[in-house]
Amino acid sequence: MPYSTRFDDALTFASELHRRQVRKGTNTPYITHLLAVASLVGEHTDEEGAVIAALLHDAVEDQGGASTRKIIAERFGERVVELVDACTDTDVTPKPPWKGRKEAYIAHLRDPATPSAACLISAADKLHNSRCMIADLHRFGRESLKKFNASPADLCWYYKSVAAVLEERLPNHPLVEELERTVATLSEMIERE
Repeated sequence: MPYSTRFDDALTFASELHRRQVRKGTNTPYITHLLAVASLVGEHTDEEGAVIAALLHDAVEDQGGASTRKIIAERFGERVVELVDACTDTDVTPKPPWKGRKEAYIAHLRDPATPSAACLISAADKLHNSRCMIADLHRFGRESLKKFNASPADLCWYYKSVAAVLEERLPNHPLVEELERTVATLSEMIERE
């Protein structure tokens, strides 16, 4: 089923919010990540709200916190903001320490009250991030990992942990299976470097 004009509005809003943002350590416009995540989600659900939330999954965390959350709720409704909230590991600036945020995010994903659509968005997000990290490791080697606020070992721990929790929440889901394979490759590359 085709998307409604809500999708168009969300795409424009995401582009406006992230216009000046680039992917960490690159000159790649951040919107490319949001489009990739939304595309992956759209391939695995017909819920337009989930695809819209995928476009906006980093908006609260990276572009305005509570004020952006309020706009999302007003423009796109409670379901979308619920999914965005479920994909947000912090809405405060400066961000709390990395490890604690990630532990809390993993616990949140594990919680049965977290919507399965949020788990799907998380799987798409982590899959795209993992693919990009693998590409950067091929191009630039271990130097490419220095842009993160975590050690290579902590990155492996986090991506493996998220993939394991998502397998519990969405067993035998093709997107999660692809995430698990990609994270295994990423971990092998990091450990080899």
